[in-house]
Amino acid sequence: MNNYDVVVIGAGPGGYVCAIQASQLGLKTAIVEKQYMGGVCLNVGCIPSKALLKNASVAHLLRKEAKTFGFKFDNLELDYSAAVKRSRKVSGRLTAGVDFLMKKNKIDVFNGSAVLEAGKVVAVTDGDGKEEKIGYQNVVLATGAHSFTPPGWEVDGKKVLSYTEAILQETAPKSVVVIGGGAIGVEFSTVWSGYGVDVTIVEMQDHLVPSEDEDAVKVLAKALKKRGVKALVSTKVEKIETTKSGVKVTVSNADGTQELVAEQALVSIGFKPNVQNLGLETVGVKLTDRGFVEIDDSMKTNVDGVWAIGDVTGKLMLAHAASAMGMACAKNIAGKEAKPIDYRFIPRAVYSTPQVASFGYTEAQAKDAGFDLAVGTFNFQVNGKALGLDEGEGFVKILSDEKTGEILGASMVGPDVSELIPELVLAHNEELTAEEVAHAIHAHPTLSEVVMEAAHGVHGLPIHS
Repeated sequence: MNNYDVVVIGAGPGGYVCAIQASQLGLKTAIVEKQYMGGVCLNVGCIPSKALLKNASVAHLLRKEAKTFGFKFDNLELDYSAAVKRSRKVSGRLTAGVDFLMKKNKIDVFNGSAVLEAGKVVAVTDGDGKEEKIGYQNVVLATGAHSFTPPGWEVDGKKVLSYTEAILQETAPKSVVVIGGGAIGVEFSTVWSGYGVDVTIVEMQDHLVPSEDEDAVKVLAKALKKRGVKALVSTKVEKIETTKSGVKVTVSNADGTQELVAEQALVSIGFKPNVQNLGLETVGVKLTDRGFVEIDDSMKTNVDGVWAIGDVTGKLMLAHAASAMGMACAKNIAGKEAKPIDYRFIPRAVYSTPQVASFGYTEAQAKDAGFDLAVGTFNFQVNGKALGLDEGEGFVKILSDEKTGEILGASMVGPDVSELIPELVLAHNEELTAEEVAHAIHAHPTLSEVVMEAAHGVHGLPIHS
């Protein structure tokens, strides 16, 4: 039986990064993956969806904005299957890259399902049923999560979809009901509406992307409406039925009950951790009340030598959060100092059109927490680069503690704001104030000037408003 310092179970963005870091720190490392290297993110999640969003952006421009840019078509043909095939190529290239990184870092890869056994042993069973046992000093659970489907709802993969079927199907539906207005629901709505699909979003909370700043989401909701997307908020799904031609979704809200008829429905209302059939009960790993693996600030579970990172912990279900946890976990296993992660201040992004990005507190959360706020807001509509892109919707909002000057968070909505948020994350982490961000000279013309102007605005001194 092979023995390892570290065995990582799950090769998603958390697991493979943890394995690389562990190997770099001189630990003999193995990784176990039962489906595909790179996990959900690289294969059927964040990466292929961004490729689809790019195609959808071009499709929407040619369908709806061509005249603005001086384009004219007699017979425009859009091939959705070509977009999906391109997304698969992008995904394949990156997953092959993960395979290469495993070899480069001398990490042994075991393909199969892993089960923890007593005595610090992992049993790995491959697709042919062959079992191999490997020993470990430390094992890292990086098994991720899967789509949550309420009891009584049947995801058949054809008429009622999870994100997996939605991202792989090569034909766009003519009409779709998107159940759940979070990041996944809004991003698929952006893709499909770009191709002219009739999209209706149903969200139980009182606004789309409920975790984000309400002012930012209002801009997003207006943009989606302009694209033809209908959104029903404060609305509950009572029932989903399949019909000969598609689906019938019964919903209810303050206006009563209605039936939504469409070709397909996408269920995107949350995730549950992948904790089943791992042998966690055998070794005594404790779960939270919500069913996630319980960890401390160092990623340790209650069992000696068992650690956990990423979605399976429920801390913050984002790929980059999992990667950060993976690196910190490897350092802690190796006895190196790893800075504790403050999950509130990890950046978040929704890759809709326009994009939404944030970190830290929203304005409402900061007020509820009792902070005396200084708020700086600046709009993209007066930014030269944004106008040149014909994407002047949105703003940057920076929150600062009026007493200390500490940056408490930021919310952005507009073009490529996912690329702008790291500047403020870095400023917060290095304890810079909004004034110091404002005094950093930003290139002109750039979208980042809106960040600079919002930072000036925290102290009531924006230049261009």
